[in-house]
This record gives sequence, C-alpha cells and structure tokens, in this order.
Amino acid sequence: MIRHLQTGIGFFGARAHASSPSTLKEKLKTAGRFACVAISASTLWWLLAWGAAHALIVRSDLAHADAIVILSGSSAYLERTQKAASLFREKRAPMIILTNDALQGGWSQAQQRNPLFVEREEQELLLAGVPSHQIVVLPQAVSSTHDEAMLLRNYATLNGLKSILVVTSAYHSRRALMIMRDTFSDSGVIVGIEAVSPGADTPTPAKWLWDKRGWSTVGGEYLKIAYYWIKY
Repeated sequence: MIRHLQTGIGFFGARAHASSPSTLKEKLKTAGRFACVAISASTLWWLLAWGAAHALIVRSDLAHADAIVILSGSSAYLERTQKAASLFREKRAPMIILTNDALQGGWSQAQQRNPLFVEREEQELLLAGVPSHQIVVLPQAVSSTHDEAMLLRNYATLNGLKSILVVTSAYHSRRALMIMRDTFSDSGVIVGIEAVSPGADTPTPAKWLWDKRGWSTVGGEYLKIAYYWIKY
C-alpha cells in the first residue's frame, strides 16, 4: 500500500514538474520564434512576388503617333480596347490597328455565331465612338507577339507610318516592348507602349499570387521572355 502511494506521488510530481512555469515559458518562446520566422518568410515571399509583377510593367510614352495598335489577347481584349479608345479620344493617334489571333469568343445571340475576338474588339471600338473608317484590321492570323511585330513592321513600311503606340496588358508590356523594339530597330519607325493598369482583366501586383490568372499572366510571362531570348 505504501509502495503504491509513493508511486502515485511520484507520477503526479512528474506531471507537475512537466507543467512548471519555466517549461511552459520555453514552449511559448519556441512557438513565438516559429511564428516570427513564418511571418517573415511569408512577407519576404509576398514582396518578391510584388516586385516580380511590377518589373513586368513598363511604359514608353508617345505624345502623338501615326497609329494606335491593339495587340491580340483574347482574355484581355476588353481592357485593351477600352484603353485604345481612350487614347483615341485624347487624339493621340488618328487610327487604330487591330491584329488578329484568329481565336473565337463565346456565342453571340445577336449574330448567331461565335465571333472572333478581333471582331469583338472592333465592335467595342465602334461602341466607344471610334469611326469605322479609322479602324484597320490586319486579317493575317498571328500566333505570337513576334508574329504581330513582323506584321506591323510590314504594314508600317508599306503605309509610311513613322510611329506607332502599342496598347497591351500590364504584364505583357515589357516583353511586347522588347520584341517591338527588336523588330523595328532599323526601320525608322518609333515604337511607344501604353500598358493597361492591372485590376480589370488581370490581377494587381499585390494579389496575383492568389489568383489563378496571375500564374499565367505573371509567372508565364517570365517563361515567355526566356523563350524569346533563347529563340531570337
């Protein structure tokens, strides 16, 4: 009986020692250190992601150009056409050129078909007040920004254009400007670029990490830039 009592006292004594204030304090300190490391790592990751997104956004302004060019982009065609229409109303250029990626959009009840995105862009421009005779659609199908640049250089040369103002989405702007300048380098044509501010059809730099579109519009852009450097 005495032996069992001593054993019980030893057990509860050990439990009391394990829960002593000094041990609990050490556990709280360790948990606090882990929390600080996790918060610091998360903040650093967010800052790096924010910086990576911002690094893709560039502008090369032209007060006036011979033409505004809307680059194809099915998922962002609306924000690009709205920006181009705004620039046109500001009299930044007398005409708007559209490239054609030959991709179809959703079903149009009015037209009873799936119109091409370039057709949707043209319709948006007309609704925004751009006269039809000041809209030029380049019918040749393009599949890359490089294709667009080559097509635009040919059109500019044949039609005597000396400057173009390219409109595209924010995260596409650095690659677009790089490709356009490479393509037009010895043409005598000045290329400017207007990037649509993110937030409408594309996530903002602060939020792209948590948006599935962000991984294609931000992360995907770095892959495409690397591919362009390697191929061209």
